[in-house]
Amino acid sequence: MEPQVIDRPEKSRYEIVVDADAGDGATETAGFAEYHLSEGEIAFIHTETAPRFGGRGLGGLLARGALDDARDRGLRVLPYCPFIRGWIGRHPEYADLVPEGRRARFGL
Repeated sequence: MEPQVIDRPEKSRYEIVVDADAGDGATETAGFAEYHLSEGEIAFIHTETAPRFGGRGLGGLLARGALDDARDRGLRVLPYCPFIRGWIGRHPEYADLVPEGRRARFGL
């Protein structure tokens, strides 16, 4: 299975899910991006990938999946999380998700 980004609104976070090492088809959460959703805005506040999954590009897949979902839902993005903010900085095609009047506050 390819890694999948899943919104878990009951936990206020997106998770990236990968195959578990057991080989039985089970999955496990490799990382997450916590958010606060309010009035058409999604504020990303913390992103974390389990150390054993480091170096696989899963953090970037998680950021892209979460931001693509925000775009699909018409949400404005507030990247308080340094990881999400940095990822948007390296992928300027996502900067339009951040309200223009607030981009300077995030260094975008």
